[in-house]
Amino acid sequence: MKRRGIALRKTVDFVVKLLSIFFVTITIALMGWIIYIVIGKGVDALSWTFFIEPTAPYGVPDGGIANAVLGTVLITLGAAVIGVPTGILGGIYLSEFGSKSRFGDFIRFAANVMMGMPSIIVGLFVYAMLVYTTKHFSGVAGSVALAIIMFPVVLRTTEDMLSMVPNSLRESALALGMPRWKSIFYIIFRSAKDGLITGVLLAIARVSGETAPLLFTALWSDDWPTHFFTEPTANLTVTISEYATNSPFDVMHARAWSAALLITVIILVLNISCRLLFGKKRHG
Repeated sequence: MKRRGIALRKTVDFVVKLLSIFFVTITIALMGWIIYIVIGKGVDALSWTFFIEPTAPYGVPDGGIANAVLGTVLITLGAAVIGVPTGILGGIYLSEFGSKSRFGDFIRFAANVMMGMPSIIVGLFVYAMLVYTTKHFSGVAGSVALAIIMFPVVLRTTEDMLSMVPNSLRESALALGMPRWKSIFYIIFRSAKDGLITGVLLAIARVSGETAPLLFTALWSDDWPTHFFTEPTANLTVTISEYATNSPFDVMHARAWSAALLITVIILVLNISCRLLFGKKRHG
């Protein structure tokens, strides 16, 4: 087999680099354009009332999104309480106990399928299991739907992060007489904590913008989420959908853009703060 000439290899390398820079530039430009549009249209309705007042019925001039923000926090927190521990425990099993077993391969395959499953299917499933059987929408049903979406992300990220920990750490802990469960939680977890936290944040970011599952489960409300377990619960994403698509009033369209700006800022601050925090720890 003839070796490719140095000129051809340099040409291929240059073309690949050029294409990489081109597509990265397009991606950054699109992200910047989206942020620019959201900021430009979202600042109009921002006010103190917007953050402290609950949503108002269609046509009412005054109103905010305080109840939707609180409902989103409760639903996401409930999803994290359900999905994060189970996902981490599943990732521990795949990494430490079932890495070469058929059952582990089956769980891994099922998690990969779940990660690609449309979120509306998850919402329809939880609707049939919880909403239809209990005869009412609720915030907890929304948490269950988001937890199902969150679970495979946390599971696979946990498995990947724990698998990157050197086996010498495991062997050293076991050689000192430490039980296996202690070596996992006190040695291996500490070595992979940055990656585990990143996985949890990715899962939260994955579900924080979901709308379809909440339309089938939590629905929407103008009230404060005082009946989280038994009644429809306000949330930001469904509020944005309702205001942007189902309302004929310009004031509600402006509130939808402002709510979208709020979600964007929260996600950006969360990700940037996490990167800065762990970046300082690595270089400290």
